[in-house]
Amino acid sequence: MLRKIFNLRREFGKFFSVGALGYVVGVGGFNLLVHTQNAPFKDKPLTGSILSGVASILVAYIGNRHWTWKDRKRSGVRREVTLFFIINGITLTFGVICLAISRYVLNLDSALADNISANVIGVGLGTIFRFWSYRTIVFKPH
Repeated sequence: MLRKIFNLRREFGKFFSVGALGYVVGVGGFNLLVHTQNAPFKDKPLTGSILSGVASILVAYIGNRHWTWKDRKRSGVRREVTLFFIINGITLTFGVICLAISRYVLNLDSALADNISANVIGVGLGTIFRFWSYRTIVFKPH
């Protein structure tokens, strides 16, 4: 029992570390694409959120496959990548929906409001779902 708890704690720590790196890529990319002086998606925050989210997903897949769950059996790259991107596509919509509500329903368009809605609330809603999905569906235990 203690070993199982210890392994889960270690697994979660790795998952959190990879997620933190992906989060930096996602938030940094979003702010570069939407909130810098000559931002290419200044008027298209949802597009900027999706593009930065995809970059973050790529970082997360590489980190989780090759570090967090490197000891898990390989069930085929195509299967893992497909499931990983489906799960992350679902959770990416959480942030996009939160951003859309903030921007277009509540009329909040500051960088702070965008980051809280997409990158705090949206990402927070998806994190527990991703952890459970990765460890039970994508990177199956032996």
